[in-house]
Amino acid sequence: MSLPPTKVLIAALPAIDMKVLGIESSCDDTAAALLGDDGRILSSVISSQDLVHHRFGGIVPELASRSHIEVITAVVEKTFHRAGLELADIDLIGVTQGPGLIGSLLVGFSYAKALSYTLEKPFVGVDHMAGHLLSAFLEDTTPRFPYIALIVSGGTSALFLVKSFSEFSLLGRTRDDAAGEAFDKVARLLDLGYPGGPAVARSAEHGDPAALTFPRAWLEDGSSDFSFSGLKTAVMSQRQQQNSERKISIPDLCASFQEAVVEVLVEKTIAASHQLAISSIVLGGGVSANQALRSRMSERCRAEGKQLFLPAPELCTDNGAMIAYAGLKIFQSGHRGTLDDDVFSRSHLGQ
Repeated sequence: MSLPPTKVLIAALPAIDMKVLGIESSCDDTAAALLGDDGRILSSVISSQDLVHHRFGGIVPELASRSHIEVITAVVEKTFHRAGLELADIDLIGVTQGPGLIGSLLVGFSYAKALSYTLEKPFVGVDHMAGHLLSAFLEDTTPRFPYIALIVSGGTSALFLVKSFSEFSLLGRTRDDAAGEAFDKVARLLDLGYPGGPAVARSAEHGDPAALTFPRAWLEDGSSDFSFSGLKTAVMSQRQQQNSERKISIPDLCASFQEAVVEVLVEKTIAASHQLAISSIVLGGGVSANQALRSRMSERCRAEGKQLFLPAPELCTDNGAMIAYAGLKIFQSGHRGTLDDDVFSRSHLGQ
C-alpha cells in the first residue's frame, strides 16, 4: 500500500547516544520522529489526512482513526529510513496519550505499546499539550524557565506559566471556540475550503485588516481567558449582510477577522507576562504557524522588551519530534508507561 503525501521536516543527522522515537496521532496527522538526547532531530515525517477530510469540510473521527491504521507503520519505517537507523537502535518511545480524538489516539498509543513490548524498550505517554509547551527546545536558541507560553490550535487556546520541564500552571484558556476552531468555522462559512486556517490566512493576505470592525472579547479585567464564539457570529452577520444588502470583499472580511483574533491572543499574552514579571514568551500550536500572529507577537515583544521564542512553523503543527522531546523529559524524571495505561480525551495539564 502506498503512503499518502508526506513532509520530511529535518534531514538525517549523525547518530548520538540515546535515541527516542516519538509517535503522534492525536487528530488527523500521523507523525513520527527520531530524536537524540540532546534535542537534535534525527528525522521527522508527517502524513497528512487533508485529502481524506477535504470533501467533508472538517475532520471525520472514524475516517481519521482508519487512516492512522493504514499509514502508521509506513510513517515509522520512513522515519527510521531517513535517519539510517533500525528499530533496535532506539532506547525510548514517547507517544501521545491525550488529549485528542480517542480513536486516533488509540492507534498511535497501541502501536507504541506493542513496539515497547516487542523490543523490550520503555515507553512513556505524553500529554499533547506538553509537547507544544516544550517545542521551543527543539530549536538552537531555547528559553529559560520560567516563561509564558501561548498555545493556539484547532482545539486549544491557552496561556501557561511554564516553570520547568514538568511544571505547568494554566493561566487562562478558551471559554468556547478555540482560535483554530474559529478559523475553521469562518472558512466553512465563506466556502474557502479545508483546512480552514490556512485558507483564511491566504485570503487575508489580499485584504485590509481595518476594513471591518469586529468585536474583541477582552472579558473581565485581568482575565487571561479567551472567547471567540462572538467573533464567529459577527462574521456570520457580515456574511448575511453581504448576501442581502451590500458587497463585502472576502479578503477584507478574512483580514479583519484574523486581525481581531491575533490582537486578542497577542495582547493577553503580553499582559500576562507583565502581570507575572516574566520576560520570555513561547508561541506554540498549529495556529502559531500563522504569519500574521507570528509577526504581531514579534513586534509586540520587541516593543515591550520581551524575548520571543518561535518554533519553526513545521514544529508548531502536530509532529513526532515534540512528543519525543517531552517523552524524554518525562522519562528522565523517573516515569515509565505500563501496558495498562489508556488514552484520555481531555488534558488536565496545569490544573
